[in-house]
Amino acid sequence: MNKIVREHYPVENLPEDLRLQFRGVDSVTVVSEASAELDERGPLPHADAIALMRQMQRENEAKGKTVSTEEAVARIRALRDEWDD
Repeated sequence: MNKIVREHYPVENLPEDLRLQFRGVDSVTVVSEASAELDERGPLPHADAIALMRQMQRENEAKGKTVSTEEAVARIRALRDEWDD
């Protein structure tokens, strides 16, 4: 079972119904756990994963949010070069 713990999470970032429970508090610890029934589904089949990725690519293309190979390489090099300074 997967468990995610976020300490010192700002109350202002919580959904409104939860924020109301923490009036006067600045931050909280948030614990998220996947239910056991999610674990029983097993991993996503390869064909489904490929179909999902292709669907996401089509949606991003429709929104104009694609990145060319050259742009991706330039971004990666810029990030890498930050560490060289």
